[in-house]
Amino acid sequence: MIITPEEMLAGRELTYDVEVPPSVLSVQAKETKKVRLRPLTIRDVQLIAKAAQDDEVLTSVLMIHRAMVEPKLKQNEIGDMPGGLVRFLVEQINRISGLSAGDQELKEMTSAPIVQAFFVLAREFNWTPQQVKQMTVGQIIGYLEMLNQSRKAS
Repeated sequence: MIITPEEMLAGRELTYDVEVPPSVLSVQAKETKKVRLRPLTIRDVQLIAKAAQDDEVLTSVLMIHRAMVEPKLKQNEIGDMPGGLVRFLVEQINRISGLSAGDQELKEMTSAPIVQAFFVLAREFNWTPQQVKQMTVGQIIGYLEMLNQSRKAS
């Protein structure tokens, strides 16, 4: 059965209550404190990237501003937050938005044959990832075979 557009868009309304560890708060909490976050949409990511350009701090502030449902904070308030709390919140936003990979996902990605081939070609020929990415599968196989043959001849 094919997924419906409604099912694909349903996730944009979800919210997540995320526990904030006392270690990232500047005050001692007697009970577990939470924030309510929503996942970032593609539109959010595009707006943030355009507004922040290459400013990592502004990117973090805008991500938190767009994703934070409760408590609602102004951008200047987010800018005054401790760095550890900002880093924690950005990591959680990336996680719930599907913008980061866990350890197991990273292991699976790096063990994929095509990723390994990209790495070998970039290393052996001093190519940039962009150059390797533009190659066809046939070109990749050809260069890998040339490397294999030159190693056998050595």
